[in-house]
Amino acid sequence: MNQQRIRVETVGAEAVPVVVIDDFSPDPDALVEEAVRLTYQPLGAFYPGPRAPVGAAYFKGLNGVIAAVAKQVFGAADRVACDRALYSISTASPGDLSLAQRIPHVDDTEAGKLAIVHYLSRADLGGTAFYRHRSTGFERITPDRHRAYLDALKADFAAHCEPPADYIDGDTVLFEQTAAFRPAFNRALIYPGNLLHCACLAGQALSPDPRVGRLTVASFLTAR
Repeated sequence: MNQQRIRVETVGAEAVPVVVIDDFSPDPDALVEEAVRLTYQPLGAFYPGPRAPVGAAYFKGLNGVIAAVAKQVFGAADRVACDRALYSISTASPGDLSLAQRIPHVDDTEAGKLAIVHYLSRADLGGTAFYRHRSTGFERITPDRHRAYLDALKADFAAHCEPPADYIDGDTVLFEQTAAFRPAFNRALIYPGNLLHCACLAGQALSPDPRVGRLTVASFLTAR
């Protein structure tokens, strides 16, 4: 039986917790083999590659640690529900990126939404970084900040032009990187879904093969 190693770090001026869990899944190799057998397609506007839903067995052995983290770190008082969980393979060439894929994003603005990124590649093919929007100072995009953030982004693009067709890599004129987490096989990050973030994909060799490419599972939770 695996024994997860858990640490909590805080990122940015807003001191938002990010949980790092090593040895996350009890059988990560089985997950890779499952991923190889699936059919992938684009799902969502932000992720730069195809995705496929995970099987119901994915959370076997994980519910306890996820519930504990949601309660002890993020203050969940009642329950945690999985909204969706997706095998994800980064494949998009920099020149094919949409504007939304060239800048940090959030998964949801609502309170109580958590995201998990679970790295299943043995090679270091890029982790996850978190950001502060310079002109507003926002690191989390909450419902009361959302409109102001979108308006400020529009003004940023007018003043500085849209970012070039490439993956974001550290600080830019529009965003300051507040933290970056390296990947490791069977490592997971858990963080609030409204925290600005982006995969660290600049300069990576991206393969569509789940065995050699940047394979992750992205899970989106509601914690109440």
